[in-house]
Amino acid sequence: MSAVQTTKMSNFRWVICALLFLATTVNYMDRQVLSLTWKDFIAADFHWTDADYGFITGMFSLFYAIANLMAGKFIDWMGTKKGYLIAIFVWSTGAVLHAGCGWVTMNIEGYDSIEALRLVQAGSDAAVAIATISVWLFLSCRLILAVGEAGNFPAAIKATAEYFPAKDRAFATSIFNSGASVGALAAPATIPLLARAWGWEMAFIIIGVLGYVWMGLWIWAYDKPRQNKRVNQAELNYIEQDVDLATVQNREEEKEEVAIPFFKCFTFRQTWAFLVGKFMTDGVWWFFLFWAPAYFSDQYGYTSDSGMGIALIFTLYAIVTILSIGGGYLPKIFVEKQGMNPYLGRMRAMFIFACFPVLGLFAQPLGAYSAWWPAILIGLLGAGHQAWSANLFSTIGDMFPKSTIGTIVGLGTAIGGLGSMAINMGSGAFFTWAAEQGASFEVMGFQGKPAAYMVVFSFCAVAYLIGWCIMKALVPKYKPVIAD
Repeated sequence: MSAVQTTKMSNFRWVICALLFLATTVNYMDRQVLSLTWKDFIAADFHWTDADYGFITGMFSLFYAIANLMAGKFIDWMGTKKGYLIAIFVWSTGAVLHAGCGWVTMNIEGYDSIEALRLVQAGSDAAVAIATISVWLFLSCRLILAVGEAGNFPAAIKATAEYFPAKDRAFATSIFNSGASVGALAAPATIPLLARAWGWEMAFIIIGVLGYVWMGLWIWAYDKPRQNKRVNQAELNYIEQDVDLATVQNREEEKEEVAIPFFKCFTFRQTWAFLVGKFMTDGVWWFFLFWAPAYFSDQYGYTSDSGMGIALIFTLYAIVTILSIGGGYLPKIFVEKQGMNPYLGRMRAMFIFACFPVLGLFAQPLGAYSAWWPAILIGLLGAGHQAWSANLFSTIGDMFPKSTIGTIVGLGTAIGGLGSMAINMGSGAFFTWAAEQGASFEVMGFQGKPAAYMVVFSFCAVAYLIGWCIMKALVPKYKPVIAD
C-alpha cells in the first residue's frame, strides 16, 4: 500500500462547513435584531410609527437586492478568503453602528439623554424631527448591513465548491444553509432578553461582535485546500476526486454554450415566469420576518422580551424549519415515481406548496381564540414559502443554460427585493393609516389596525396561487431556453 492509502484522511473540510454554518447563523441574527427590538424598545425612544419602520425595512430589501447583483462578482474578484472577510466585516460594522443612532440623534437635536428624547411630546414638531433624523440614521446602517450581508451566500457557495467534491456539495450546502433557520430560532430566544437586560443598543453590539470573532476563526482556518496545512494528502485526493473529469467536461460544455445577452433575457417567457414568481412571493416572506414580532405585540400584548412572545416567535420558526426540509423531496417523488419531467414535477409540487399560505386567511380570525393559532398558521405559511422558494430557484436550472443562470438569479433577486420593498413600505403606511381611522375602517368584523392586518394577511394567503397561475400561463409546459 502507498503512504496515501495507509494515511487516515483528515476531515478539515467539515470545519470549514461549520464556519460557513456559523457565518450564516450570525448573518440571519444581525438582520433580525431590529425587527425584534423596534416595537417594544426603539419606537418609544424615537417616536416611530409603523410607517417609519415600514420605510426602513422596505429600503433594506431594496439595498439587499441591488447588492446581490454585484456580490458574486466581488467574491470572485477578491477570492473566497478575502471576499468573505470583507463581507462579514462590513455587515458586522453595519450592525454595531445601529447602537450609535440614539447618541447621534440626541446630539443633533441638542438633548442630554435618550430619556429626554422619549419624553418629547408625541406628535409635536420636535418628535417629528427626532423620528425623521433617527430613521435616516438607521437607514444608513441598514444600507451598510445589506451590502455586507449580500456577500454571505456567494462566498459560502464558493467555499463549498472548493472544499467538497461534487457528490457532497448539496449535503454541505444544506448544512450551512440551515444556519438561516437556526438563526431564526436563536434570535427571538436571545435578542429581546439582551435588549431588556442591557438595552437595545447592546443587543446590536453583542450580536454584531460575533462577526468579528468569526473573522478571527476564518483567518486561522481558511486557505485553499492545496495550501491548507490542516488538509492532508488523503483528504485533498478526496476533495479533488472529480476535478480532472468534471473540469474537462464542464469546460467543454461552457465552450458549447453561448451566454444570453442581458437584455435578450427579457424576451423569453421563462424569464418572466421566474420574475413573477419572485415578485409575488419574496415580499410575503420578508413581511412576516419583519412584522411578526410587532404583530404579536400589537394584537395580543406579548412583547418580544416576554416569555409568551419568545415562545410564539420560536414556535413559528420551528414549524418553518422542520416542515420546509421536505420541500425538495416532493418533486423528486413526482419525477421518479410518476415519470414526470423535472419541470412538470416541480410545478405540481409548487402548486401544492402554494396552497399552504391559504391558511393565512384564518390567522387573524382564529387569533380571537388564542395567539397560538396565528403563530402556527403563519409558521405553516412560512414553511410553504421556503419549499416554494427552493423549487422556484430550481426552475432556472430546468429551463436556462448554465451560462445564464447567474444572470437570471440576479434579476430575480432584484425583482423579489422590489416586491419586498412594496409590501413592507406599503404595510407600514397602511397600518399607521388604519390605526388613525379606528372604528371607521372595518374589514370582516375587524376595526382599525387589526383590519389592516386582515387585509395584508389575505394578500399573503393568495399571492402564491396567483404567482403560480401566471407562471403556468407563461410557460405551460417544459420548454428550455436555447442560446443562439
